[in-house]
Amino acid sequence: MDRRPIEPGAVRMPTRLVAAFGLLVLAMPAPAAAKTFGFDDVAARAAALASEDYHDPRGAVPDWLLQINYDQWRDIRFRPDQAVWAKSDLPFTIQFFHPGLFYDRTVIVNIVESDGVRPVPFSPSEFDYGKNDFESRIPHDLGFAGFRVHYPIKKKEYRDEVAVFLGGSYFRAVGRDQGFGISARGIAIDTASPQGEEFPYFREFWIVRPTRKAKSLEVYALLDGPRITGAYRFVVHPGVETLMDVEVRLFRRAAIDKLGYAPLTSMFLVGEDSRVVPPDYRPEVHDSDGLLMQTTAGEWIWRPLTHPERLSVRSFGLPDPVGFGLIQRDRNFDHYQDLETRSELRPSAWVEPKGAWGKGRLELVLIPTPNETNDNIAAYWIPNEQPPLEQPIAFSYRLVWYGDDPKRPPTGRVVSTRNDGGTREGARRFLIDFEGKKLADIPADTVLEGVVSLAGEGGAETELVEQQVVKNPVTRGWRLAFQIVPAGGAPVELRAFLRLGDETLTETWTYTLEP
Repeated sequence: MDRRPIEPGAVRMPTRLVAAFGLLVLAMPAPAAAKTFGFDDVAARAAALASEDYHDPRGAVPDWLLQINYDQWRDIRFRPDQAVWAKSDLPFTIQFFHPGLFYDRTVIVNIVESDGVRPVPFSPSEFDYGKNDFESRIPHDLGFAGFRVHYPIKKKEYRDEVAVFLGGSYFRAVGRDQGFGISARGIAIDTASPQGEEFPYFREFWIVRPTRKAKSLEVYALLDGPRITGAYRFVVHPGVETLMDVEVRLFRRAAIDKLGYAPLTSMFLVGEDSRVVPPDYRPEVHDSDGLLMQTTAGEWIWRPLTHPERLSVRSFGLPDPVGFGLIQRDRNFDHYQDLETRSELRPSAWVEPKGAWGKGRLELVLIPTPNETNDNIAAYWIPNEQPPLEQPIAFSYRLVWYGDDPKRPPTGRVVSTRNDGGTREGARRFLIDFEGKKLADIPADTVLEGVVSLAGEGGAETELVEQQVVKNPVTRGWRLAFQIVPAGGAPVELRAFLRLGDETLTETWTYTLEP
């Protein structure tokens, strides 16, 4: 993808009945009014589609258009005056992306209005092709690659780009003060599995016409893939934090081993803990620097991201998660020095499940990459069990796109992780900096306890040889430093947090020390 890529919720029906019902719906005329078209209509289409064989839609985009370079594709710009609702006084407008380069599929986009549902026609005249000389070769029925949502998130007189649906099942958004970075996906299928990942795509969208005073926009999407179809409902609420309420109903054509709910994808190349740094003027290069989790027990867990030497897949037991997300916590421009990407303004993405998702785990995938061109980080939640194949899978969640929030977590937080060779032969020394309002108010002569635990295959034989907690007079935070001597060649799982008496002062830091 261009970076610039439970609860069962339905009554069980026999497969033949689902297929027959879906075919009946497809045979019926389109709903005549907005009130009669909604999420259930999209779900019926998804159910009918699941009863048919999958057909790969590639081929609609001419091969020569897929051979253009990034600068050529980027020079194709949609004309703002051609946007949906551009000539109205509605708060939202819709602009479109042109197929080509990475985007080898086209999507159908419909507008749901009070008098019916109408498709949005494609026309080359809606685009400015810039310096490109191939405008006359563009098929007039080509179609769109995706779309973006505009809304006056900063100034009333200007509609900013606040959300994008483009490529496969990818989508992303920003809060008021952020620039685009991390992406989300509709679903993750067999990610980091030996058989290879499957990428379903949103083949059709329905955008509901908003009212003049609307502060949110409703979008429906139809998902299709070799083994799965699905219906999605997005309600986008732009703001300081942009919220997306997401409702999902999935139908499987075939069994799926690993199904990832609410997947997030991001990029991490270099951080303060990176020991091997490629030649680059930028001290750090990443769109996210950590995985944050909130458990039903009230614990907040922070996992700093790293750039692995080989594919790394880590699993965290997380039944009925309260929340999880990939976070860009470091907001200091001096740590990035990038005037173009402005990494310190990249949004964090936080998933809040609605209802109980049941028993399951959170999986974090880290992929080695030579540069920041491709996303190499993924996180998603996997249920321990799936319902029978003939039964739909339904779940919902809220997705929050934001800059910084002292409530996530409400306690002290990790702001940096560093490690080196330590002062003893064979040792590793870790320095973890915690900050927070309450930590700042604790006097420097107070004795805080650093609670460090070792687990994993090599945890039992690993020796904790030294640790201390000291006040940082510069940041008014606290630094936990400790050394370990790993034994053998097995990974060691580390956990640490700060405590004062019986009171836990911080989130829990976790880390995997590879052999």
